[in-house]
Amino acid sequence: MMQPQPSIAILGIGTAVPPHLLDQADTARRLVEALGDKTDAARWGRRIFKQCGVQSRYTCEPNLLSEAAECRYLPSLSAHKAPSTAERMDTYKRESVPLGLQAARQALADGEVEPRDVTHLITVSCTGQFLPGLDTAIIHQLGLSPSITRIPLNFLGCAAGLKAIGLSRQLVLNDSHAYVLIVCVELCTLHIQPSGDKESLFAASFFGDGASACVVGAVKSLSKPIFVLGQERSVLLQGCADEMVWEVGNHGFDLYLSPHIPRLIGEFIPPEVEQLCAEEELELWAIHPGGKGIIDVLQTKFELTDEQISHSLGVLRDYGNVSSATILFVLNAMRQQLHERGSGAASGIALAFGPGLTAEMIKIAYVPAALEQQQRESDEAYA
Repeated sequence: MMQPQPSIAILGIGTAVPPHLLDQADTARRLVEALGDKTDAARWGRRIFKQCGVQSRYTCEPNLLSEAAECRYLPSLSAHKAPSTAERMDTYKRESVPLGLQAARQALADGEVEPRDVTHLITVSCTGQFLPGLDTAIIHQLGLSPSITRIPLNFLGCAAGLKAIGLSRQLVLNDSHAYVLIVCVELCTLHIQPSGDKESLFAASFFGDGASACVVGAVKSLSKPIFVLGQERSVLLQGCADEMVWEVGNHGFDLYLSPHIPRLIGEFIPPEVEQLCAEEELELWAIHPGGKGIIDVLQTKFELTDEQISHSLGVLRDYGNVSSATILFVLNAMRQQLHERGSGAASGIALAFGPGLTAEMIKIAYVPAALEQQQRESDEAYA
């Protein structure tokens, strides 16, 4: 006889940001000052910083808060003073581990999972690398088993966090006793380029630093609200390989984002969502805020309300695009609001996009804590 499949869920979530806040208006002011007499570039920079939907974000690099003449990341007459890739990777190695640990500890505590019970560790990042890696540091400092299964997902871009969640579900399907800890760390601001070209200014306008983590496992109790995970789908969109490019340069990683990306996502994603969800009613939409244009086009295509995209826009506004880590910021904000409102169970979808162009999506279902649900039913019975 076939055994029923266990419900698999995101049991706990944690997020962390570095201490240095980048105010968008102030950053734009300093950028325009750094561009000097490059009036066209300054005009473009001022406009894109204002329109990208970001009000604040965080950075691990305090020099990014310096005035234009002292900031090594902003355009200047002495481009050679910009940090080399080696310098940026030194900063990444120093700053990534504490952030990852902070998010991981929160996720374990939130999910009520002991470090010794974690069977798999997936570390995710596309903004830096070093060996021994982030995974080994987390194992040592969290007290995870030295024989834990380690799966680093490196250089996969913004979609990698959701890819890790889908992979975790598959691992728990294979072993209902498994607990998978996912840790995403992205220090995007380390790759701001000292250039006045449009591509560099656009990339500099909305990426931020941060870490997120979650624990995926089989549901054994409903003492806290959770997101149950359903079927996932991954697709590589054809003919889009050159629309998002991320290459290693002498001064960090060089990013190119095509202006056609929102249109392409609006064209290709609806049939993919239909393939995954058919006629299901999707109330919850956790959209990776890869840019305001992406959220806007998906709102139009799926006729979403402002409420349904509010969590994605809110994360973009307050943190910027934190690459692979961002989707868990969105899910955390969504869960918190649903919990505070006393919402009942609700179904939805999480989506993220990355180089390729790649689309990752997974069905989600919010399930409130059992005691809360029983209390609401009792209150309604006596109303």
